[in-house]
Amino acid sequence: MKLPVIFAGHGSPMIALEDNELTKEFQKIGERVVSEFEKPKAILSFSAHWFTRGTYVQSDPEPRQVYDMYGFPKELYEVQYHPKGCQELTDDILALLPDISINDDWGIEGPQNAYDIGKALAPLREKGYLLLGSGNIVHNLRRLEWDNPNGSPQADRFDAFITGLVKKRDNEKIIHYEDNPDAAYAAPTADHFLPLLYTLGAAQGEKPEIFNNVRNTGSLSMTGYLFGFGEK
Repeated sequence: MKLPVIFAGHGSPMIALEDNELTKEFQKIGERVVSEFEKPKAILSFSAHWFTRGTYVQSDPEPRQVYDMYGFPKELYEVQYHPKGCQELTDDILALLPDISINDDWGIEGPQNAYDIGKALAPLREKGYLLLGSGNIVHNLRRLEWDNPNGSPQADRFDAFITGLVKKRDNEKIIHYEDNPDAAYAAPTADHFLPLLYTLGAAQGEKPEIFNNVRNTGSLSMTGYLFGFGEK
């Protein structure tokens, strides 16, 4: 059975402690994966928080938890998450991407390369793996508006622009997202945008379901996309 592909806007780390409409939607999606498909053997995550020069795959049997955020409540730093590594998945990735190597530190690449890697890894969906991109369409921590529960005009425009392209599957324009006049505001660094490119490559031609289509604190977008649901 071919598993779906998911891009999720993760937003503030506080979402790990919150119980709201956003987290309820995440819960529903997890339940849909299991009920409409099957429980994945493992999850391959394209994360905005795995950052270095080059492209690598992780092989650690017990990936470490990193608290790469500051100034949050004590309760957040007490959240424990200890997933197990999956050597079979690592081996399958290396078979599909023979030019990359193992690195249990951090990694990032450019938009076209990210898209091409996602495309190369699409066969993993047929092997029982769920592909998950975790980032944000709009992510500018320097322009946060703490008293604004919604998005700024720039955030709303850019989010709508990208969502429109995803609906049309105009991947070429998304790869060149920096051409948009709001891109410098919405994605001043590529780290949180690139996970979307991996998922688009892994789900070529598939129409998205859109979830959590909201902006908050001015310059964050929580918008996410589901690919492959209803196409089993």
